[in-house]
Amino acid sequence: MSETIAGIQIPDSTLAREATELVRDAASELIYDHSRRVYVFGALRGQAQGLRYDPEMLYVGAMFHDLGLTPRYRRDDQRFEIDGADEARRFLLSHGISDDAAERVWQGIALHTTPEIPLHMAPEVALVTRGVELDVLGIGYDAITQEQRQAVVDAHPRPDFKEQILAAFTDGIRHRPETTFGNVKADVLEHFVPGFQRGDFVEVIRANAWVE
Repeated sequence: MSETIAGIQIPDSTLAREATELVRDAASELIYDHSRRVYVFGALRGQAQGLRYDPEMLYVGAMFHDLGLTPRYRRDDQRFEIDGADEARRFLLSHGISDDAAERVWQGIALHTTPEIPLHMAPEVALVTRGVELDVLGIGYDAITQEQRQAVVDAHPRPDFKEQILAAFTDGIRHRPETTFGNVKADVLEHFVPGFQRGDFVEVIRANAWVE
């Protein structure tokens, strides 16, 4: 029997169950619970907006969006968002999902820390960002009811979540600080990694090989 949280049915297909197992095996409880909340919050925002989306694809996008923070899937040479996006696409294609659907999931994960742009894309892209923004940043907090929020947190608690997720971000990206240039994770390293110096867009322009 499929599970329902705050009126949102959790996908229970073979693909969804395998996605859940993969994340449970690779990620901490912190990341697992956060990812499930992202799905439900994203679905609630989509429901309120009257958006039509593929629940399975949104579920995989939400569940895989932070895989790039885990020891198993994080790389050294690219942004953590791309780590999770690449694994999601590989997973979906191996299950016979179309290239177009897999690409939407890839985009949703790759862009989930990029403000505004995902919200103008396909629902499976936009709603991953909506879910992340609500759970991490509190954006859209009042767009759902207190009862809905409580039902989600009852199912997937968030003890000391703010500090714990900041620690998870730091651990997942501190070994590749150059990948934070131009994105919000530079703020994380500036707060928690002594000696970190963020890239400066203006200075990159001024110091590049062009004479003028």
